[in-house]
Amino acid sequence: MGKRLIQQRRGKGSAAYRAPSFRYRAKAGHNRFGEETIKGKILDLIKCPGHSAPLAKIEYENKEICYIVAPEGIRVGDTITSGSEAKPKPGNTLQLKDIPSGTSINNLELNPGDGGKFVKSSGASAKIIEKTKKGIVVLLPSNKRKTFDPNCRACIGIIAGSGRLEKPMLKAGNNFYAKKAKNKLYPKVSGTSMNAVAHPFGSKSSHQKGRPTQASRNAPPGRKVGSIAPKRTGHKR
Repeated sequence: MGKRLIQQRRGKGSAAYRAPSFRYRAKAGHNRFGEETIKGKILDLIKCPGHSAPLAKIEYENKEICYIVAPEGIRVGDTITSGSEAKPKPGNTLQLKDIPSGTSINNLELNPGDGGKFVKSSGASAKIIEKTKKGIVVLLPSNKRKTFDPNCRACIGIIAGSGRLEKPMLKAGNNFYAKKAKNKLYPKVSGTSMNAVAHPFGSKSSHQKGRPTQASRNAPPGRKVGSIAPKRTGHKR
């Protein structure tokens, strides 16, 4: 018999697992312009529960209001530039083809015009490694290298708030509320630590599997956990 697994309960959409997005101040992303050069003024630096770093509220020359993840070194009243003629200094937005190699960048687009998908957490930054015919090779914070379209945009600088992880949580309750603000489940425990009604591996005997960890390809959704139709199991000899 299948169990109601956590991932299935989250998919139901009940209030217990729903993100409190009504508390989020704004969505961080680049403006609607590509190569067109436009200047903007930083009106305010705000704290958003949905982001680990502060957001910078920017008003551009055409009165468009935009929010970006604030890099280190910017302040209220500064003028920033977006476009092909912008200089590679913190806060400015350029296309990857216009950014010199070795420059630290953040809020990197996956596809041109999507507003930014990569490197948006506090203290993070990526670095342009080389420019090839296939695209721009970027070293991500995970130390993985990924090739991007030269027309993808990125913001110059290292994201502010790098000391966030230096302060310990001290209590499990602090960690719980920090995760709850972003709809992240906490704590995470293994299936063997759960009760029998919550997981196929759960039982009253903690960390003792009462049944095999292999599941057939045709197992029902609440039972399809562990090794799914493995070709072989056990140690290689």
